Amino acid sequence: MEKNECLEIIKTRRSCRKYRPEQITDEELKLVLEAGTFAPTSRGLQAPYIVAVQNDGQKAQLAAMNAAVMGVTSNPYYDAPTYVLVLAPADAPNPVQDGSCILENMMLAAHAIGLGSCWIHREREIFEKPEAKELLAAWGLPQNLVGIGALSLGYPAGEPAPAKPRKADYYRIIK
Repeated sequence: MEKNECLEIIKTRRSCRKYRPEQITDEELKLVLEAGTFAPTSRGLQAPYIVAVQNDGQKAQLAAMNAAVMGVTSNPYYDAPTYVLVLAPADAPNPVQDGSCILENMMLAAHAIGLGSCWIHREREIFEKPEAKELLAAWGLPQNLVGIGALSLGYPAGEPAPAKPRKADYYRIIK
């Protein structure tokens, strides 16, 4: 079978936890964000919101809130130059599923153009806090949003580790 570029992107994407300090270009960021907008969403409603944060003050605030949920002092976003958050209305038909598809599309797009990314958790807990509601207001977003997840995004500061071998019984074909 001939090598398929899309499948190679899927097979070679890895989580990046170490980034170079320089900011990604606006063009690269827009390519990643646009890929997120083409993810499937329940009933085609496109209910989630995608927010890219490059503002140092807001990044520090998000990192501190995430670290507090985690009970650490380190930066849970790995000091990436860009954080990309996915939020969805609490009353959307399938907010977690929709947001998860968006995050995966963006991770694959980032890898396809040479960027590193890592899925970051605890946005659900963060966006339950009053200070996070202030961020939503500052971003011009509705207050009823729940955090689905986020990505750290930037230029990798090294080569990714090879994939772990896939377990033998990972999938089944039933005919």
